[in-house]
Amino acid sequence: MSLSEIQIQSDALRHNVAALRKMASPDTDFIAVVKGNAYGHGLEPVVSILDSLVDGFQVDDIEELRAVRKVSTNRVLVLGYVAKPDVMEAVTLGGELAIYDTDRLADIQHAGIALGIQPKVHLKIDALLGRQGVSPANVRAFASELKAYPQLQVDSAYAHFANIEDTTDLGHAQLQIDTFEGAYNDLRAEGFEAIQRHLSATSGLMTVENGNNLVRIGLGLYGMYPSASLARTHSDLQLLPVMRWVSHLAQVKQLPARHPVGYGLTYITPRDMPIGIIPQGYSDGYDRGLSSSGEVLVRGIRCSVLGRVAMNMFAVDLSNVPDAQAEDEVVLLGNQGSDRIAAEEIANRLGTINYEITTRITPLLPRRIV
Repeated sequence: MSLSEIQIQSDALRHNVAALRKMASPDTDFIAVVKGNAYGHGLEPVVSILDSLVDGFQVDDIEELRAVRKVSTNRVLVLGYVAKPDVMEAVTLGGELAIYDTDRLADIQHAGIALGIQPKVHLKIDALLGRQGVSPANVRAFASELKAYPQLQVDSAYAHFANIEDTTDLGHAQLQIDTFEGAYNDLRAEGFEAIQRHLSATSGLMTVENGNNLVRIGLGLYGMYPSASLARTHSDLQLLPVMRWVSHLAQVKQLPARHPVGYGLTYITPRDMPIGIIPQGYSDGYDRGLSSSGEVLVRGIRCSVLGRVAMNMFAVDLSNVPDAQAEDEVVLLGNQGSDRIAAEEIANRLGTINYEITTRITPLLPRRIV
């Protein structure tokens, strides 16, 4: 057993898939988003658990496509940037590539001809998000150019919502839907009558999903909600956190009063104190912003971080756990006993979002299915 590891709760992951699938119509394909190392949970173990439960996976780039192919032959949408030199490999691996400009159309067609296949592509519409995608005003012109590449199988048009998790105001989301509808109809008018469509990630599924061919579900799979309001309105889903970030006490020691703890002398003990040293730090993804702010669980009891989080270790106050010993389990994220350190709790301390808390955990930590 590793001193520090990420534990993947397989039953929780399966539960979340089943709960979220019930929200979509039965004929909607369910695509599991595993980009960003499966939101930090570990791409390969997550894919191995989900492979028979979903209709495919979504990744961002060629490296993630390669990783999926180590454990799955399932459908894979590659919706980020793939450089021209990697197009042949991506098509060979069965990746369904995003198209949003004309630069790579010839390369994708060439790969298809060389392999004797029609590569599937997904046309990204920039429907008032302002990122990757064809501007709606240019869709007809783009469709006209696309006809020059008959080897390509244009599977779908798609877009992505900007702020749909804010359920207090869905005005912009509706504008995005209307914009996408117009662009989608333009594509059909240009001869792409059979083209399919998709817009929704987890937040879209929980709010406005209707009439699309697939949904791209990421955050909800891992037992997290896109916003507090969606957590309230969809509490009946009972999504279960999938990750436990576990370490162990590397040392337990007693410090006298007026003793510094860590770099910068930012914490001085006010009294004799027992402290524990945890062998994790900001190089592992435990944010330096949690210095003298974060909490961990030891024997089911919350223990405060003391002083600055260093690259590879930090100290905690063990005053409330007098029997703590070296090698005791420490939970940085997840449940222990009757308590839980949630990604949302850490995100609130740091002024960020739950996505970032899990995704930035180093991939060097072992991921273990439990």
